[in-house]
Amino acid sequence: MDCLFCKIVSGDIPSKKIYEDDRVLAFYDIDPKAPVHFLVIPKDHIKNVLEIPSKKLDIVSHIFKVIQNIAVELNLNEGFRIVNNCGEQGGQTVDHLHFHVLGGRNLGWPPG
Repeated sequence: MDCLFCKIVSGDIPSKKIYEDDRVLAFYDIDPKAPVHFLVIPKDHIKNVLEIPSKKLDIVSHIFKVIQNIAVELNLNEGFRIVNNCGEQGGQTVDHLHFHVLGGRNLGWPPG
């Protein structure tokens, strides 16, 4: 499989890890759009939200718990944004389920 995020999970491509357990990996974005910008991904390859198998839907709650813990550690108590792009028209550029977390500044709406 030629998936960028799977290669990061396997260690073939280095990343600046924030958190890792047996199910997920969190790492800083290489092209940050805010002072704090990291991603949380499942280690299992899942293309996007539409393709999460019913028996694995609990991965989303686990990812959000990890986001909650990291946000506390990084002192994002003033607020942050969680973004998930789904599919080409939704702006997804890597076909592996991932959640961007952005914070550390006021984030306007709508996003650019």
